[in-house]
Amino acid sequence: MALRLVVGLGNPGPEYERTRHNIGFRLADRLVGEADACWKDFKGLGVAARWGDAWVIKPMTFMNESGRFVRAFADYHQVPASEILVVYDEIALPLGKVRLRTKGSAGGQKGMLSILRHLGTDEVPRLRLGIGPQPERMDAADFVLAKFKPAEADALESTLSLAADAAAAVRSDGLDAAMNRYNPA
Repeated sequence: MALRLVVGLGNPGPEYERTRHNIGFRLADRLVGEADACWKDFKGLGVAARWGDAWVIKPMTFMNESGRFVRAFADYHQVPASEILVVYDEIALPLGKVRLRTKGSAGGQKGMLSILRHLGTDEVPRLRLGIGPQPERMDAADFVLAKFKPAEADALESTLSLAADAAAAVRSDGLDAAMNRYNPA
């Protein structure tokens, strides 16, 4: 697999900036830099920046409509679904863990569901970043839209560092090799 496009999922706006749901945006920023000068608007749907020979994008359409931007950008740059890596939060994985997959369902993640629908395939590689565990009796939507707690700062940093390494491994060595290295046994 040649990696040509990394999609960091999140929601635009300062109220979502540091929430669990925006961990995909945070990884995108880590890969290319947070400076506004790095990011260029693409047709009012999102922003894009170069990461070596690949693109990194952040949809600004809100999570549930992420697929509109991903499809438009991929079509414009002629990037097939197999050369895209979608990065998003995973409530079922504990904070500090990451998991790469070659394909599959959205697993309840609405941004990924939108991308699968717009691309017309479930064969879209993805990097899921653990944000759990979700506290008992807490609504999932409330949990993912909550900010990380100060006590979670080290685990969050570990997750982002591990995810950046995993994405770099996908780019340099391919998805299968990265899965062998970064997926838990």
